[in-house]
Amino acid sequence: MVSPDSRIRRSEPRPGAPPVAAASRAGISPTELRLLALMAAARHHGVELDRNDLRFPGGQAPQPAALVDWLRSSGLWARGVTMHWKNLIGLQASGPVVLLLKNGGAALVVRVDAARDQVWTRDPAAEMDTEPVPVDAAAMTALWDGQTILLRADRGNAYDNEPFSLIWLGRLVWQDRKLMVAIFSASMMMTILTIVGMLLIWVVIDRVVTFRSYNTLGMVTLLVVVALLFEAYFGFMRRQLTLVVGRRVDGRVNLEMFRRLLGLPIDFYERNQAGSIMYRIGHIGRVRDFLTGRVLTTLLDAVTLAMVLPILYLINPTLTWITLIAAIVMVLVILSFIGTVRRVYLRYADAEMVKSTVLVESVRGIRTIKSLGLEPQRREAWDNSNAAAGGWKLELLDLANWPQTLVHPLEILMSNGILLIGVYISLQQGPDAGSIMVFMMLSGRVSQPIVGLARLMEEMEDIRNSVRMAGTVMNEPPEDARPGMGLRPRFAGAISFTKVNFSYPGAKTCALEEVSFEIPAGSSTGLVGRSGSGKSTITRLLQGINREYEGYVKIDGSDLRSINLTHLRRSFGVVLQENFLFRGTVRDNIIAGRPGLSLIDVVRAARLAGAEEFIERMPAGYDTMIEEGSPNVSGGQRQRLAIARALIHDPRILILDEATSALDPESEALVNANIARIAHGRTMLVVSHRLSSLTEMDQIIVLDHGQVMDVGPHRELVDRCPVYRQLWLQQTRYMDSQRTAAPLLAQGH
Repeated sequence: MVSPDSRIRRSEPRPGAPPVAAASRAGISPTELRLLALMAAARHHGVELDRNDLRFPGGQAPQPAALVDWLRSSGLWARGVTMHWKNLIGLQASGPVVLLLKNGGAALVVRVDAARDQVWTRDPAAEMDTEPVPVDAAAMTALWDGQTILLRADRGNAYDNEPFSLIWLGRLVWQDRKLMVAIFSASMMMTILTIVGMLLIWVVIDRVVTFRSYNTLGMVTLLVVVALLFEAYFGFMRRQLTLVVGRRVDGRVNLEMFRRLLGLPIDFYERNQAGSIMYRIGHIGRVRDFLTGRVLTTLLDAVTLAMVLPILYLINPTLTWITLIAAIVMVLVILSFIGTVRRVYLRYADAEMVKSTVLVESVRGIRTIKSLGLEPQRREAWDNSNAAAGGWKLELLDLANWPQTLVHPLEILMSNGILLIGVYISLQQGPDAGSIMVFMMLSGRVSQPIVGLARLMEEMEDIRNSVRMAGTVMNEPPEDARPGMGLRPRFAGAISFTKVNFSYPGAKTCALEEVSFEIPAGSSTGLVGRSGSGKSTITRLLQGINREYEGYVKIDGSDLRSINLTHLRRSFGVVLQENFLFRGTVRDNIIAGRPGLSLIDVVRAARLAGAEEFIERMPAGYDTMIEEGSPNVSGGQRQRLAIARALIHDPRILILDEATSALDPESEALVNANIARIAHGRTMLVVSHRLSSLTEMDQIIVLDHGQVMDVGPHRELVDRCPVYRQLWLQQTRYMDSQRTAAPLLAQGH
């Protein structure tokens, strides 16, 4: 353990004192020690942490919440707790435990000796084979206030590894079981106070009115007022606690939903329409509201039912049985319609999904709609989808109307019918107006929970469908099931493909067939070929977007599939033909992947990409806002900003996939003029249809129908490769015609 306290620095560590602060002597900051401790503990479980994943304010020690998020994002189970020495001594951990010290540093506990009341600690900055040192309670508690981070590799039954379901959401709610106990306690107190108030009314009717006792009336009035005040207080507390539980569950669900969405592979988004995904994800809110709303309310009403039924039976057994039979008949009526409602609701949900897809597509493609005058066609598509959804909704409402109509007479029976039957019994057995009045008031507390339970079962069909819809997205297998695992080598940039075969799912032909080539580190390589020849497929495999290929793809000799996926992509700079800019400033877009970089770094990247000249002409320069959809920048400007964004973190490997195809001639010439500077010190792979931009490349790979036809520099390929020669002649034919026409014009022809 490391400490700046000079009182515990000795030449040799001894039991009862922390080890020598070697890291402190070396000038390592407490913040650095905190990170080293976490990295050492994670390494024990086979996970290498990436510091780029850690986010915390500069100049401050990372707080436990940030460290826990860092560990979880790397695939570890982690939890920040506050514990006492006796808890630490009794801890049964499967690996090192990280103690966060008062000075911002950390200690690494590797073993616990409960018999001697000691823990064995290791310096976070020391080698893993360094002998640990025993520390006693007095020395430890002087430096440690109880903040601890527990971690392990196997997350066991952690809820974020389970499939999305009602049970999964129930586990989220159950995490706030202490609040739930408080809510149920408040509900029980409200029920007791309600019963007491009604019994007091019974006393008023049967005693005060009969004997005209004003003293008793005053006493009962005071008790009723006190009961009402306490009932109002407990009602307020129950509503507040329910809101807190709902807000916490909402936050957890939203965080987990977004985590899973970001973890899905790109091909999932390519196979599914955005409108369909958004509609299905929207069902999570309905399920969440169901659990924290209807279910919670019904359970609370069930508490009331359990307490009220015995009292009703004591007041009048006959009326109690009549009330229960009517309530049960109501439940059976509602349940008899559930199957039909389920079938219609599924049709309605599918129609709503189509409707949502039409809407999202129209909003996203509004430029195309306006430019081609497609408003009538889109209105027709919207009208059709809206009519279909409206028709199924009307049928659903019609079905739901029937049980409500049949149940209504039973509800009247449970109110007015009970009164009439009670009066009849009273006439037969003698006047007892107080008991009849109290019974009628309490019977409403019986019918409401029973009818609520029936409604709950009816809504369950809706919720099951919502769970199914949301589960089609939430339960998709993630792109990387073990995000913290894999190699994290320092790349030089050498790339090799060896007999790589790849086919897209559902395709009948191979996108790549027996593809083999090598790209030396630090070289520039062009990829050319006709459309569909496999150029973009090669870049997708390099980025780990598609990993189900045969053969070997290696970077600096390391198999691509053994490299940590996040580390792999952060080592690349990628510029596509169509690039997305986020809503924000120009500066924010350039440093999107490295938010801690300075304006100097931004300017350097913009200058290298040829974007500096137009940025400086903008109204606010690098602080100019780019609106959603980037309507205030041209296609060429957007492309150059994307190139600057790819260069900001100085990637070892840069991929330009038709990156200059959207540029105007002037912008393209500017970027091409900077290609030599851009390529300096890094491996560059350029996919382009314009062969003129590749003539100075170290080598060019020619593809055709998923196969490598030839590899070599431009001049050699023109001479020996028929495919490349044909492509070159097609693009330079007009230049030959100009050369032929020039001498003829000079001769006066």
